[in-house]
Amino acid sequence: MGQIFSQTFNRTLDSLVTLGVPGQALEAWTFDDAQSRRDAENRLKDKGVEARIRSAYKPLLFAFLEEIDLDGVDTIEVRYPSHPNVPANRFRLEAYPLAALVGQAKLDFIARNDSAFHYDVLLKRGGQTQTLTVLAPNRVHEDVVGEMNVSPTGWLRIGDEDGKRLETDYELLFEAAIGTIAGRDWGHQEPYFEELNIRIAHPAADLSLPVGDEVVSLREALHEDIYFSLLELFQKKSGRPLGDRGLKPGQIVPEIVMSTGELSVAIETRPLTTAFLDTSDQSVDSAREPIAAGQVARLLAEIGGEAFDARSRSGRILSARYVPGGDAAVMISGGQHPNETTGIVGAIRAARRLVQRKHAHFTISPLENPDGYALHQRLRRDNPRHMHHAARYTALGDDLEYRTVENAGSALFEKKIRFEAEEKSRASLHVNLHGYPSHEWTRPLSGYVPRNFAMWTLPKGFFLIIRHHPDWENEAEALLDSTTRHLGTIPGLLDFNNRQIGLYEIHAGDTGFRIINGFPCLSSVDDRHSVPMTLITEYPDETIYGDAFIAGHTAQMETVLSAYDAWQHIMSKRVSG
Repeated sequence: MGQIFSQTFNRTLDSLVTLGVPGQALEAWTFDDAQSRRDAENRLKDKGVEARIRSAYKPLLFAFLEEIDLDGVDTIEVRYPSHPNVPANRFRLEAYPLAALVGQAKLDFIARNDSAFHYDVLLKRGGQTQTLTVLAPNRVHEDVVGEMNVSPTGWLRIGDEDGKRLETDYELLFEAAIGTIAGRDWGHQEPYFEELNIRIAHPAADLSLPVGDEVVSLREALHEDIYFSLLELFQKKSGRPLGDRGLKPGQIVPEIVMSTGELSVAIETRPLTTAFLDTSDQSVDSAREPIAAGQVARLLAEIGGEAFDARSRSGRILSARYVPGGDAAVMISGGQHPNETTGIVGAIRAARRLVQRKHAHFTISPLENPDGYALHQRLRRDNPRHMHHAARYTALGDDLEYRTVENAGSALFEKKIRFEAEEKSRASLHVNLHGYPSHEWTRPLSGYVPRNFAMWTLPKGFFLIIRHHPDWENEAEALLDSTTRHLGTIPGLLDFNNRQIGLYEIHAGDTGFRIINGFPCLSSVDDRHSVPMTLITEYPDETIYGDAFIAGHTAQMETVLSAYDAWQHIMSKRVSG
């Protein structure tokens, strides 16, 4: 291990209590949970200070949760700022999932023509209208990679003054962590480290909301912002464009843990781990949480066929199977992004059914990123309801989808499993099972909306993506039509989609997808792969458990089975046509 940095920070709430002057009102906006803010207000009250401390994170949502009375309200108009440096829907997104929390009241979002950082809220009760102003403190700033952001910030107003920016503990510890790593000489050879660990203790409790899997979590948001800010930092250092997924910095691991009051940051480099924190086996058909890596290997062995494997950077084994047969071959994979967990189970469940067919012909590699899966197991022990995108990529720090012979040479590691599956099966279809966040994903200190991932910030149901070679468009359309028709027969799945899409459209706008038989779909020409057709599933599965997890991996399994069946007809027609 190599310690790089360690620091504790004073709590902003403690500083506010010290600042309070008896007889003088105090208003502040900080990054703290509700209980901590109420406790600070009570301490100020004991000093004779009338105080109100609000949330700097998602201020409109918290205004409705903590202050605004909706009794008798039938219509709500929210007029939000338009700022040239933010996406047009930014301040609607920041209010999510308000539309699902206002009961029967009709909610409309209307863009203002100015950029003042506040919301105008009109509450209509019968013929009467109440108008409120909800401050949304933001700052315009340049980040560590030179991009301009408009980000939520703290704010302080004492007495009758207009108020000024309050640089909060949350912002200070973020800047300290990113600045320290930015200022260090990491050399020029990728990867720069094995594991870069950023451990932060923060005392904000998560708030579950009665909407799907939604949860407001300052700690989760900090994990996401630190992780992707550091990816961008190393992308720039390497000369790559922001968002490049071929970067191999090493494994970046923010661990944001709950504390009883302490705020601290500790940064160190560590060696890679090589073991799994496996849990006990579950029935794969009714698994209520991600299954153990050891169970994945045992289930693959039961499927039979020809075994083949690859090794990850840490030395963990990726197991796969090839089942030869007379059908048109299909490649099935999961776990490229191993915090997207339903695809791993769904792939295995589908393969267990396919292998019972007389002419079945497929490859199955359900856990393509075991290093990421091991990290996900580790991070879930602290908080299973966080997305933990640090586990998304490999221990090299790249997305294995973007690792090629040209940029990896002989060090293909995990990607070798894909190439071998192609060689063995000669498949024309690859069904690649994925997921995405089942609740809102934010980067609050870097512009709020995740840069380069804006389309993933809110859940919008189960959807499909096809990438195909130029002369396979007809087959792509036939595959989408057949697969979505089958998915529409799964009880509850269309209703699930409609609920999520409806809420998404209120807060984000149009999905930008085509709707095919009730399912959002995207299809595009892409000849990066030698396999001419890739069907990608996207189920909102990060952080779901129990019955929701079962529904997720069942949808993944049914997609594989229906796509496999459709492919037999499609290829028969293509060969004979």
